[in-house]
Amino acid sequence: MLKKRIIISLTFLDGVLFRTKKFIPDYRYTKNFVGLWSIDEIILIDISEKKFSTNFREIVNYFSKNCFVPISVGGGISKVEHADDYFKNGADKIILGSKLIFNQEIISKISLKYGSQSIIQSIDIKKNENSEYNLAINSGKELTKIKPENAIKSSLENGAGEILINNIDFDGSLLGYDLGVIKNLTKKFNCQFLALGGAGNWDHISNLLNETETSAACTQNIFHFTDESINSAKKYLKKKNILIRI
Repeated sequence: MLKKRIIISLTFLDGVLFRTKKFIPDYRYTKNFVGLWSIDEIILIDISEKKFSTNFREIVNYFSKNCFVPISVGGGISKVEHADDYFKNGADKIILGSKLIFNQEIISKISLKYGSQSIIQSIDIKKNENSEYNLAINSGKELTKIKPENAIKSSLENGAGEILINNIDFDGSLLGYDLGVIKNLTKKFNCQFLALGGAGNWDHISNLLNETETSAACTQNIFHFTDESINSAKKYLKKKNILIRI
């Protein structure tokens, strides 16, 4: 059985770390996370209006040279050359935004060049007026009519290796993951799933990894509080009999 992963997701706007997409800046911690050696992976996301800036390239390069865990990088990828840019600056994997569901050819081209193991497809979801889930694009501002299941199926068929489920409504809430929809989606597909959005305590992560087929728990907020947070989380999960990397 594969060990579960704990992944920290760091969001940057013009080179400054923000705690969530709710845009709360955290100037103290921009590069401090490289010292948190017990994390399994790090996600770096650029939400700047001007993508592929020197600021963000330097951040990606700094993390890749100073940490010894896989680095996944996303933000604005819309062509193969964008993926080339991130890989050249030290990314181990890239994260493709939900908007690329409309351009599956790009996923195929990147997959052929770098392999499916290098691609994480982000599936941003949000409830519509009928309380049903649809794919959201443009940082959650625009709701499509595409069902998450169809988006996942298409992405996997075209070369994505992992799927990141991000519930926009739960983002930054600290109220826990949306276990219902995550459980429903992860049991339908045979791939590695990551979940993001809502973690506020160790029980939330424990519940996610125990009750769903998720391979990794991603979080943004709770690891910003103390350098000992990750070790604390892993010790707690181990006590809950979750197979975790220590």
